[in-house]
Amino acid sequence: MNIRELQHNESMPYSMLLLADPSRTMVDEYIDRGKLYVAVIDQEIVGVMVLLDTRPGTIEIVNIAVAEDWQGRGIGTALIQHAIFEGRQQGTGTLEIGTGNSSLTQLGLYQRMGFRMTGIDRDYFTRHYEEKIVENGIPCVDMIRLAMEL
Repeated sequence: MNIRELQHNESMPYSMLLLADPSRTMVDEYIDRGKLYVAVIDQEIVGVMVLLDTRPGTIEIVNIAVAEDWQGRGIGTALIQHAIFEGRQQGTGTLEIGTGNSSLTQLGLYQRMGFRMTGIDRDYFTRHYEEKIVENGIPCVDMIRLAMEL
């Protein structure tokens, strides 16, 4: 597997970005401000991640997704490890990520990788998304904020 920045001549992998963020409007809002990394196996994009400088000394993973057929094979872990590497290379002090209260698998992964919960943005998804989101039979309403010191 190779993880690299998406090249300017490559098409935007919206179908994969929308796995993590169902609002194309929201994706378009942050995609141009961040760096889009792709995980590639045999010339196929199997994962995506967007890193965004949010404030001095802090970067955030604002989108991370793995193609459904490739989930459970360590690609998400590799993308997060790449974000950690990039952050350390830049001299960044903190790496942040947010996810839905109903994103149980993701919450487990992030904590196993060393992220710690830092807060809850109550009603985030009901304020910013028109359509209701349900995962694992749980309404997604709050954003769980996590961070790790690099």
